[in-house]
Amino acid sequence: MPHVRTPKPRIRTLMAFLALSTAAVIATGIAAPLVEATGIPVAAVTSTVAWQPCGGKADPRQECGSVSVPMDYAVPAGARISLAVSRVRAAGPDRHGVLLFIPGGPGSTGLGKPGELAGRLPAEVLARYDVVSFDPRGLGKSSPVDCRPASPGKASAQLMPWPGPDGDIAPNVSWAAEMATACGEEENPLTAHISTRNEARDIDAIRAALGEEKLSYWGVSYGTYVGAVYATMYPDRTDRVVLDSNDDPDPGRLARGWAANYAIGAEDRFPDFAAWAAARDAEYHLGVHAAAVRDAFLTLATRLDGAPLPWTGAQPPTLDGNALRAAMLQALYSDKSFPGFAALMSAALRGEPLPAASAPPAAALQNTAAVLTATICNDVRWPRSVDGYAEDVATNRAAYPLTAGMPVNIYACAFWPEPSEDPVTVSPDGPANVLMIQNLRDPSTPYVGALRMRAAFGDRARMVTVDAGGHGSYLANGNACGDGAVTAFLVTGERPADDVSCR
Repeated sequence: MPHVRTPKPRIRTLMAFLALSTAAVIATGIAAPLVEATGIPVAAVTSTVAWQPCGGKADPRQECGSVSVPMDYAVPAGARISLAVSRVRAAGPDRHGVLLFIPGGPGSTGLGKPGELAGRLPAEVLARYDVVSFDPRGLGKSSPVDCRPASPGKASAQLMPWPGPDGDIAPNVSWAAEMATACGEEENPLTAHISTRNEARDIDAIRAALGEEKLSYWGVSYGTYVGAVYATMYPDRTDRVVLDSNDDPDPGRLARGWAANYAIGAEDRFPDFAAWAAARDAEYHLGVHAAAVRDAFLTLATRLDGAPLPWTGAQPPTLDGNALRAAMLQALYSDKSFPGFAALMSAALRGEPLPAASAPPAAALQNTAAVLTATICNDVRWPRSVDGYAEDVATNRAAYPLTAGMPVNIYACAFWPEPSEDPVTVSPDGPANVLMIQNLRDPSTPYVGALRMRAAFGDRARMVTVDAGGHGSYLANGNACGDGAVTAFLVTGERPADDVSCR
């Protein structure tokens, strides 16, 4: 098995970070150090944010700024990085505070979110909060990292480690080792310090820079785990906490468990698509019953494993079995994606030209891959046995054919240095100010994982369960019951007395 050492940072790269920190200190000044609830000294942060128009295509109400934080919180006087932040100020005179949007991923940006959310959030929420978000460290405009693997074109196809048609994981093992080397400290000193713990520390630095004693926030997907970690590390600094589409917080697995949950989530959610397509068999010809649509998908995926089709706009530009499976998972995130995926399946089955695909920019994919890899590998120790992954893939393929073993396959973390800190165990200790909202049939963060988050918080939390499919619940499904419960909590601070089921 390949071994990845932990080299020292290159001097010129470290000097670049030091130069950045010097400029940030000169520009903004430094406030007093923060202290974690655990007693660990954190770091001096910028005393204020110098807000200015974001420019470009941003909502004109949105302002942008930055917060300077340590690259390594264990060395608060050392190299610093910059966090890009943005806000839309409260629209009414009765301002309650800040509502921070915590993006998902790991690897999703948040800088454009306040302007977007200003067009979606209810007026009574916008009246009471400055809506704020940020690009997490290493991502977007927050001191971005780029792992620069030897095979950069693979990034799109390998963000999810799909095994070969026969379950072979040898190419995945090779790619995982390549990413671990490319993301090592020698080229990217910041990657050793990208973790959920440090994102929570960054959020607290943002809170302090905004001059807020307490913080309300809305975490979505991976952002729910970030929000849960913040609520555990800094319980007395939380105000109104909304966690939407919840990750399983099991501290022994974390991202490894989240990946494995794709197998469960796909099985929970695919019947929604199958029923939808069966009701439209005259248009798509995928089967008149949900079971027939499932069979059509599995048959087509197997066919494409052996005989891929050209696919304009995709990267790489072919539709093989794994590309179809990846497109299926993406389509399950929202009912709005059902027609496009059904059209893709229909064209492939009938030998017609495939609808054109669109691939994200290569640079953005590289950045996402780097932050994703660093976060999931620094949060928790992953198994090292290649044979163990191969066995897990074989078992998982048989049990969950929709996802073909991908959810339990190998990542760069198998070749990553040991994490420098223990995982955070989400705690029931703290104020009872957490409201969770969760779809019953979420393909990415399934209901079973949300139940574990609910159990970890104990009486600190209440959960609103929405009888809906897709990823993202608040303001995403048109469910008046679920949306109303969250809005009321944000406006009044009052949670439901008990868990709520919105059917």
